[in-house]
Amino acid sequence: MARRCELSGKGVMSGNNVSHALNRTRRKFLPNLCSVTLMSEALGESVKLKVSAAALRTVEHRGGLDAYLLKAKDTELSTRALNVKKEVRKALAEAS
Repeated sequence: MARRCELSGKGVMSGNNVSHALNRTRRKFLPNLCSVTLMSEALGESVKLKVSAAALRTVEHRGGLDAYLLKAKDTELSTRALNVKKEVRKALAEAS
């Protein structure tokens, strides 16, 4: 499974380990991913996602999963998150 955040699109980055003698060897910077279950208020159900810690803080700051998904760009979201976003839009349209 890919090491990529399903909400923010944050993935593996590469760089150098630099020693005291300035020898450079390649390394990977892995994102801090957490498997979390987030509650969608519009759908009334929980959604299981693999999310970075930074994206999880942003979800809390914006006021929940629904608000985050409605404001997020489609290019950053995974296919599972895009499906949830579509369902949330549909549920909010039916409610109003």
